[in-house]
Formats: sequence, structure tokens, C-alpha cells
Amino acid sequence: MTVGEIARAAGGAVIGAQRDAMVSGFSIDTRTLQPGDLFLAIRGERFDGHVFVAEAARKGAAAVMVIDASVVPPGIPAVAVDDTVTGLQTLAREVRRSSGAKVVAVTGSAGKSTTKEVTAEFLAARYRVFRNKGNLNNHIGLPLSLLELRHKPDVGVVELGMNHYGEISALVKIAEPDVRVWTNVGPAHLEFFGTEDAVAEAKAEIMEGARPQDLLVANADDDRVMRHAARFSGRVTTFGLDRPADIRATQIHSLGVEGMRAQVQTPAGSAALITPLPGMANLSNVLAGTAVALAFDVPLSSVVERAAGLRPVARRGEVIRVGGLTIVDDSYNSNPKALQRALEVVAKESRFTRRLAVIGEMLELGEASGALHRASGRLAAASGLAALVAVGSEPARQFRDGAIEGGMSPQNAHYVPTSQEAADLVATLVQPGDLVLVKGSRGIRTDLVVDRLRAEIG
Repeated sequence: MTVGEIARAAGGAVIGAQRDAMVSGFSIDTRTLQPGDLFLAIRGERFDGHVFVAEAARKGAAAVMVIDASVVPPGIPAVAVDDTVTGLQTLAREVRRSSGAKVVAVTGSAGKSTTKEVTAEFLAARYRVFRNKGNLNNHIGLPLSLLELRHKPDVGVVELGMNHYGEISALVKIAEPDVRVWTNVGPAHLEFFGTEDAVAEAKAEIMEGARPQDLLVANADDDRVMRHAARFSGRVTTFGLDRPADIRATQIHSLGVEGMRAQVQTPAGSAALITPLPGMANLSNVLAGTAVALAFDVPLSSVVERAAGLRPVARRGEVIRVGGLTIVDDSYNSNPKALQRALEVVAKESRFTRRLAVIGEMLELGEASGALHRASGRLAAASGLAALVAVGSEPARQFRDGAIEGGMSPQNAHYVPTSQEAADLVATLVQPGDLVLVKGSRGIRTDLVVDRLRAEIG
């Protein structure tokens, strides 16, 4: 894009005479900026990007977007806007509209990233597909992702995250999705919402602004999702494991950490499906992706073929084998429902010498945190663990106490405040032939435990 095109799309003004200067990419961070990028000077709570405008110019930025043009060095074109975040969002929406691409947006309390990746993989059987990287799913990350639609893919698959009311609504206005996927509602972000019903109200913003031809792919097994889906103004396709649905799995068989096997019933026919993604939650994610793929006329046979080659997203149920140890790295994030699903996978495994778990505190649960951790601890005890290490502050201690209440021996139920201490402890506990589940909220950094085990045992 040229600087002039960016200014028009963002509602800004070009400072300087170089309207035809070409921009090849976009960046908000001078540490990762590439020559030819437009640097957007974002003002946040901790940093003001205007401080780094001169550095961006030194690193080869083709142009900058700023609020305060006085910081722009001579010789580099600039786009002046009233607010750079709004400018970014407005630009992204215009790029999305002019791209001609269909947009699929995924939200839910758990499984967003996996569902996004699965959906993109299935659609790639027939289309050129863009997917947003990692978890770029907020008011800045999403529009940065949508700017990639300027390369004219057929379909863009993105995820929408939130922890407050109005956030999904704002993202939907930017992405204007043709297909909206709602995976589930769970006890995530209760600190900000109080109840799961309130979480559902916020997630339901994914349905806003829908046209009659737009599609909602909804989880038939989730009462809260379906209650809201009933008022969607477009078309609805359902997926599920336990209840009648348009896309449904039957004859389900767990392969433990090796994945899942099921018969999938669809309007396009029935097929046997095997996926290396472990657990019922991942099977549900695969069904959601199947629903989207079939809506785009991807053959069911292609879905089945690609399902067999799926791999977990890094840190989200990734199975690692090193030095006789099998590690399920689910350290990216956690909430009570997601933890329950992970423990179910471990509980069904009988091929390992022992099963152990390192469970980090689940953050943002508000006043319900203690009770939810204690109940989750009881579930951990019931999953047949040989040892448990709970990591974090007081809620993690209550998790450990819940496990003891559930019947786990106190000598096998450990508590430590930090993941570094957990890594030290677990390194002394594991033996070849063990299965180790590592899960926790991102802020607890249980990924350090995985990295330590890989380094020492590998």
C-alpha cells in the first residue's frame, strides 16, 4: 500500500510530500520492525510509541502513523491521525472490505486458537487461507492481523478474545465476519463478570451486526451458547458430541494422548474420523472446524484426510516425548472446564508407568477462585495421579488441599509458589515411563516446567 492509500483508509492526513511511498508491512514494535514497514506509534498504559518513532526511522521504516507529528524525523513520510489505535482499526476494516476475502471469526471461553487452526487447515484443502498468528485477538492484534488480507486470500480465519463487555462487539465491527464460530462458555474471566451467564452475554456479542446470509456455528452441547444462538439473525449450524446437532460425533473412542476416533455425522454424509488431537474438547473443536469447512463446500473426505494430520498448537495440549518421558504441554492457559477436560485425558491413560500433573493457578476467577480450585483439586485426585504439584498463590494451595480431600496422599500432593520451584521439584520426581500433564494460566508460567524437563531429560 502507498502512504496516501493508508491515510485515506485510516481517515488521516499525509505529512510530507511522499504520498506514493510504498509500505510493505506494519509494526507497532521497533524490536521486530522490518525495513519497509509502517510504524504505528501506539499510546498505551505503560509505553508511548511516539518515543520510538526516531528509532523506527533508523531501522528503515517506510513511514509512520502518529498523533503528534512533531516527533517525526525529516525525510520520512507520516500519516497523522487523531488516535493511532482508531486509525489502525479503521485501516484494518477498510482493508478487510476491499480484500474480497470471506472472514471466519472464532470466540469462546476455551479452544479458540485450536479451533482457528483446525478451521484454517480444513479450508486450506480448497482455498488460499490466512490465519492470525498466535493469540493476536484483541483491539490491536486483530486489526494488525486483518491488514494481511491486503494480500487477497480467499478466506481469513481469526480469533476474537475478550475479558470485558463491549470488546467482542468492537472486534466484530472491525472484522465484519461472514461466519462466526462460538465454541463454548466456561468459568473464565469471572473476576470481571461474576457469573458464567454474564460471560455468555459478553461472548454473545459475536452475533452482532449479522446479515441474513451470515452463518453462526454454535455448540449444541452448551446451553448458554444455544440460548443466545436462538436469536441470531442469520443462519445457524450446530455441532456437538452429546446432543443432536448438524455436525455430530458418535461412536467416540479416546486414544489417550494419541488422539480421538469417532464417526462423524453430517448433512454431507457420514465418515470415520481419526485425529491426533487428544480429548473430548479437541474433538468438539474439530467438529466446529468441520462445520465451517462444509459450509464452504470442502468435501467431507478432505476434512477427514486433514483431520488425521492435525497437530496441537504449541503449549495447548502439545505432546512431547523426551528421555522416556511423555509430557502433555498445556501450559498456555487454563480455566476450570479446560482443566477438567485435560484431566479426563490423563485419567483414561493406562499405558504409562505413572501419571503426574503440574497444575498452575487459574487466574481471573474472582471471588469463586478458592472454591473452583478446591473442586478442581478433587477432580485431580480422582484422575489417578501418582503425584501432583500445585503452583501459584493461595488458590493453588487450595487446589492441593482439594486433592488431599479427594483422597490423594499428602506426601504426593505438593504445593510451591513459583514455576521455577515447581521445575526444580518435578525434575526430582519424574522417571522414565511417566506421563506428565503441565497446565496453568499464562501468568503462572508453567511453561518453565516443560522447558526445564526438556533441557534436563532430553
